[in-house]
Amino acid sequence: MVVPRRRDPAAPRVVYRTARVAVRVTSGQRRRCFGLLRSAGDVWACVLEVNGWRRRRQDAPLTGYQALCRELSGSGPGTFGELDSVGARSVLRRFSDAWFAAAKARKDGDLSARFPRRRRALMPVRWHHGTFTLDGRRVRIPTAQGASPLWLRLAREVPYPVEQVRSVTLLCEGGRLFLDITAEVPVAVYPPGEGPDPGRVAGVDLGIIHPYAVAGPDGEGMLVSGRAIRAEHRMHLADTKARRRAVARRAPKPGQRGSRRWRKYRRRARLVEGRHRRRVRQAQHEAARQVVSWAVEQRVGVLRVGDPRGVLDIDAGRRHNLRLRQWQIGRLMQVLTDKAVQAGITVDPVNERGTSSTCPACLRRVPKPRGRTLSCPHCQFIGHRDLVAAAIIATRIPGGGPTTSAAVVLPEVVTHRRAGRHLPGAGQSRRDPRRPHRVARGSVGLRRPAPPPGGESLASTARIHNGASEAR
Repeated sequence: MVVPRRRDPAAPRVVYRTARVAVRVTSGQRRRCFGLLRSAGDVWACVLEVNGWRRRRQDAPLTGYQALCRELSGSGPGTFGELDSVGARSVLRRFSDAWFAAAKARKDGDLSARFPRRRRALMPVRWHHGTFTLDGRRVRIPTAQGASPLWLRLAREVPYPVEQVRSVTLLCEGGRLFLDITAEVPVAVYPPGEGPDPGRVAGVDLGIIHPYAVAGPDGEGMLVSGRAIRAEHRMHLADTKARRRAVARRAPKPGQRGSRRWRKYRRRARLVEGRHRRRVRQAQHEAARQVVSWAVEQRVGVLRVGDPRGVLDIDAGRRHNLRLRQWQIGRLMQVLTDKAVQAGITVDPVNERGTSSTCPACLRRVPKPRGRTLSCPHCQFIGHRDLVAAAIIATRIPGGGPTTSAAVVLPEVVTHRRAGRHLPGAGQSRRDPRRPHRVARGSVGLRRPAPPPGGESLASTARIHNGASEAR
């Protein structure tokens, strides 16, 4: 997560960026790393147990970071294996932040917020600057006093200079070990007259078909296709169902201990799930980078993003609920905000209600189309539904209701991009290698040319057709 930081008014602005890097370990190093994560889970469980005792005695819970650190220091050395005091304090900080965040949410009226009371077998461990050593691809992780040093090897180079790294976090995802490396990165500086202009505003509409649809101030627009991401979700779900059907007969009964074959299958399933999540996350980062690069080229200084998280509370059926869960709205907004802030662009979330069902020409409500084309029965307007929504979002006032503050500027020239070109089947052949190739019957038609290396869509320059505006 990027957090803007301003120290001296004369000093350049900086933000915090985090990169996840895989760790290559031996069997002994893997055992020690998981020992640290389990020890961190023990610290979390101890805090929950202590607060449970205090709650039964009707005492105030230990929630402050200083009070938790005093309780930790009284436990004595060696209580949590090789976990040092800095790593244990990072778990206490995580617990304190989660407790106060839940308390604030409940005070504001959100009764669905819950206090941290669930035990975790593995907890991420964080070490701040000065407690670890980073030497190229090698990282020394601090351990408790008396334990041997723990050196780990990274799978790739750290994308930040060593002097900018501020913390490292050891975590496990899908059975694999990773290090989250957080660095202090300065905000981009542009030559005079070439940087983002705060007076140029663009609207961003989040969606499932198109993760990002952007409408710029000068009739420029951009569509990022999410076809590869949706195909990855669909194929992963089909593969998961097929594996479950294949092993359903060998599954252990409730309460029965699983065999070695079952444990190997579960481990393989966790690895596949982790790979799927990493693929989707990488595609989301690619889509957000394309949007920010386009905004920098257009000198857009403010991105107004429609916040559609209200639709998550609506029960839309089994299939569409799955699509909404796979959408990951919060992550799309966070990734876009991180990259935009580093580029010097301001991101303002606005209310997006009614943007996909409002005619931009006559501002009347129209039936929400099933496809991507919005047509108004009142003024005969025809346009792309997502681009129309983005253009209306650009006129919304941050923090206000569904009202517009200026005239709607519709995109005339649209740039097409694709997200997730690294995913299976998203290359030039457009075929998923996990599926056997079936020979098509009849004529195969004209051969589609391969896309250029730059990633530009093969579609011709697109324009929104607005018969009402041309008539006027």
